[in-house]
Amino acid sequence: MTKAFVVGHPIAHSRSPLIHGHWLAEHGIAGTYERIDVAPERFPEFLRTLRERGFAGGNVTIPHKEAAFRLVDALTPRAEKIGAVNTVFFDADGRLWGDNTDAPGFIAHLDQSLGADWPERTGGTALVLGAGGAARAIVVGLIERGLAHIQVANRTRARAEALVALDPRRVAALDWADLPAALSGTGLLVNTTSLGMAGHGALDLDLTPLPATASVADIVYVPLETPLLAAARARGLAAVDGLGMLLHQAVPGFSKWFGVEPRVTPALRDRLVADLVGR
Repeated sequence: MTKAFVVGHPIAHSRSPLIHGHWLAEHGIAGTYERIDVAPERFPEFLRTLRERGFAGGNVTIPHKEAAFRLVDALTPRAEKIGAVNTVFFDADGRLWGDNTDAPGFIAHLDQSLGADWPERTGGTALVLGAGGAARAIVVGLIERGLAHIQVANRTRARAEALVALDPRRVAALDWADLPAALSGTGLLVNTTSLGMAGHGALDLDLTPLPATASVADIVYVPLETPLLAAARARGLAAVDGLGMLLHQAVPGFSKWFGVEPRVTPALRDRLVADLVGR
């Protein structure tokens, strides 16, 4: 029986077991996927003993992503760029690899929601709000997808400047105060901040300057309909919620551990939505 996990501290809130459990049942795989709560001081030992406890790999979430980046035996090029690991797996030689699937997960969700030609329809331009770990992963994904001009706006400009190094030819930092002027030339607006999340304040941003062809994405998925997405839909703009990124980022790990590439289907999404509403 193949075993996988999600590790964090705390971890009870994680919905990853719902996702992977759905795929295990769908494909008739004799495997398990469990939540494991590990305090930061015990995390290095946890990684060292994965193999002897029979795990094929797993997911890593807050607060262990940066520690995993430092502790694994090898890193994928994408994880190296992002500077954090959310997926670990063993290769044939027993080395523990670290990957970051947030970037391809976000892009796959855009492809599924907007159609594969969305980069052309957005004019190859994006404006990313926030400059944390999620923003870094998304900027890497946008670069890999070929966008020509990516602006990053953060209330602390220095943090936005740090993301410019990912590709100085295509990534630029922007002062938060300059957002209204920047919207008129934006094809894709992405919120990576916690603003709009349940228990946090709303993102106070007037979307009127956005072109009529623009798309708006929010990585927040509690609630599914954030004030930002509601405002986008009110303007008739394409709006992409955060749940799909959670679903799609799980695909590469499942494929590595269980040897089957699963699909993100309406049935899986409905199952997660029902869980969100139930809570």
